[in-house]
Amino acid sequence: MKLNESVVIGLNGLLSHKLRSVLTGLGIIFGVAAVIAMLSIGEGARQEALEQISLMGVNNILVRAKDPTLQSFGKAKANFSPGLGIADGSSIQEIAPFVQSVVPQWEKTAPAQYGSERRDVKVIGTTPEFLEVFSYRVGQGSFLQPLHLERQDNVCVLGSDAKDKIFHFENPVGKKLKIDEQWFEVIGVMQRQLDPNKKVENLKIRNLNMDVYVPITTAQYKMERYRGGATGGVQFFGGGVRVFSSTDRTPVPKQMLDQLTVKLKQETPIDEATQIIEHILNRRHYGVDDYEITVPEALIEQSQQTQQIFNIVMGAIAGISLLVGGIGIMNIMLASVLERTKEIGVRRAVGATRADVLRQFLFEAIFLSVVGGLIGIGLGYGLTKVITLYAQWRTIVSIPTILLAFGVSAAVGIAFGYYPARKAAFQDPIESLRYE
Repeated sequence: MKLNESVVIGLNGLLSHKLRSVLTGLGIIFGVAAVIAMLSIGEGARQEALEQISLMGVNNILVRAKDPTLQSFGKAKANFSPGLGIADGSSIQEIAPFVQSVVPQWEKTAPAQYGSERRDVKVIGTTPEFLEVFSYRVGQGSFLQPLHLERQDNVCVLGSDAKDKIFHFENPVGKKLKIDEQWFEVIGVMQRQLDPNKKVENLKIRNLNMDVYVPITTAQYKMERYRGGATGGVQFFGGGVRVFSSTDRTPVPKQMLDQLTVKLKQETPIDEATQIIEHILNRRHYGVDDYEITVPEALIEQSQQTQQIFNIVMGAIAGISLLVGGIGIMNIMLASVLERTKEIGVRRAVGATRADVLRQFLFEAIFLSVVGGLIGIGLGYGLTKVITLYAQWRTIVSIPTILLAFGVSAAVGIAFGYYPARKAAFQDPIESLRYE
């Protein structure tokens, strides 16, 4: 018997029991849809995490100021750490030959007002090298220039959201903006960055589009910062350490920074560079733990490992649906073999070989799994769109995900359809003809 005849007979067998065939294929359909949807969610989360971490610069090392812990308070008080400052950045750049540039950041949350619009923004005091280190782009106007730092000019560059919420549809370049009781001239607007409002690997990245950039000299010498008021704690200032109570409102020393971003030269070993920078800072701060070092590249590797485990777990859970679907196919095919025992005997009696019977029943199982897989692909793709629309989760449907889901569904059809097909092929023709 020719192959196409076995295919036609198998197809007729499925069409003669349409409802049973549909119900049998549902396990495969939902299994494939679940695999595609879950792996797409995982891939979307992975890509989002990588983009968020990349905002800090993959080839950068971040040094953030922090308050000393209660355990290190005694040591801090005795050693008089000066806190994180521009001198730390200068020492790093002078000592470490692998450093391309060091960019300081001075931060303060302050109200910004234009006309009747008043919004809280994040004021970032920094230098012109900020653009190069973080690979940001200016959308309108220009960024800070060295002359602005020399003259301590009251100029600022707005993030895209800060511009939209304060100036709306007006062009802000050249206009005056009141920030923290001082007037600043807007000289530029940044291009929109990602809006990361999620926590990634213990790192909270704020909405960078609400930042306002000013010359660091202007921020340090013309703007005031205070700590305390809401809670008590430990505070460095002026080369010393103090404990403030909830009623204190302590001025923060003007020279103190919130962050130093160290940009490394290409092909610099990150681990070795981090150790050297940590050693430099440890000596300058007399062993006081008043800073923390973050390496974006390490965060990316950690995020990828975590996401890979997450994808494996999600894929395994979704794969259980395919396994259940395969068991359903085997169960229905075994029932079909039992039901069509006499038909098998007649076919064998008129000349059909075992291989013909095997192909017929195996085709039925493969047809159910392949068609179910194709429908499942469509359903899974639709599910990702619904998830993106209503849950606001990024989903990425990749070709490897589709091929994996479809390949597994076809393999399930072969694996779980072979045993019933073989059982049908090896039935005794005489016994099959006698079966009632």
